[in-house]
Amino acid sequence: MKRTEVRKMLLLVALTGVLFGCRGGSSGGAAGRQGAHTVSIGIFIPGVMSGSPIYEMLAQGVQRAAAETIGVVATVIEGGYNQAEWESRVTSMAASGDYNLIVSSNPSLPAIAAEVSSKFPKQQFLLLDGELAGNPGIYTMRYNQREQAYMAGYIAALVSSDLRSASRLGLVAAQEYPAMNNIILPGYRDGAQAVNPAFTIDFRLVGNWFDAERGAEIAEDMILGGVKVILCISGGANEGVLKAASERGAKVVWFDINGYALGPGTVVGSAILHQERAAYEQTKRYLAGNLPFGSAEVVGVADGYVGFIEDDPNYLAAVSPEIRKAQGSLIERIRSRELDLGE
Repeated sequence: MKRTEVRKMLLLVALTGVLFGCRGGSSGGAAGRQGAHTVSIGIFIPGVMSGSPIYEMLAQGVQRAAAETIGVVATVIEGGYNQAEWESRVTSMAASGDYNLIVSSNPSLPAIAAEVSSKFPKQQFLLLDGELAGNPGIYTMRYNQREQAYMAGYIAALVSSDLRSASRLGLVAAQEYPAMNNIILPGYRDGAQAVNPAFTIDFRLVGNWFDAERGAEIAEDMILGGVKVILCISGGANEGVLKAASERGAKVVWFDINGYALGPGTVVGSAILHQERAAYEQTKRYLAGNLPFGSAEVVGVADGYVGFIEDDPNYLAAVSPEIRKAQGSLIERIRSRELDLGE
């Protein structure tokens, strides 16, 4: 090779290094620090993503943020329904060293992440729907589910009163856990009793997150006992609750996602979480280097992460204008912080 050709080749290599070096160092965030195609995000699904809209939204939000950033790859890892295996699966993810960030969403994940973090302190976690402060490798953002449950209880009581049924509402849950026992159940009860102090809650457990047949059995027994409106928070078992309510003329309030289309005329309320937005925005904060690890944030209706679907045609058709007006007034009071329900 001629000397002039060698000089040209060396010059080309040097210029290429400068260009790639500039691209890799142009951002102060995670993508910039790691360089091109070196930021890997693991999305841990505590269950199975298919048929779990809240986890589908989690993955969609993270993947959208990753797709908008050069050099970032997001991978979904499903943990399965056996909760006892979740810690070992997250441990394997951290031990592999393959993921700069592990993202997940479940009230049980902060405790799992804290245990994993004690073994792998360099692993970073972004966790939604849970709370843990003080760990320098973990950021959590908990939704104000008291507000969410309160809105669900309020609409359930309004509809039940309109049906002139017994002053008792149903709540079918997959299982007991701190957020359910300490936030959702009392929030649901308080919302109902804001309509009428006489309301009580028939609270029952499926025992898992997938048994639709058991969900239907519980709902049928509730309905036979006089319950006409049921809030269901039981994963795949919600399908059974909805089926039983539809067949027996009862009503259902949905939680976390817009459920009106799942049972037009039967689903009379949807108190939701804007999970995709949260996953997207917090992932973008991480990639920009602005995610405050070690902190635990709580967000609600006023922040735009918790809400109630008021404009769905099925909702407009399912409940009276008077009920919609009363529910809308409650939501506005919470949104404006006139009504402070706490966390």
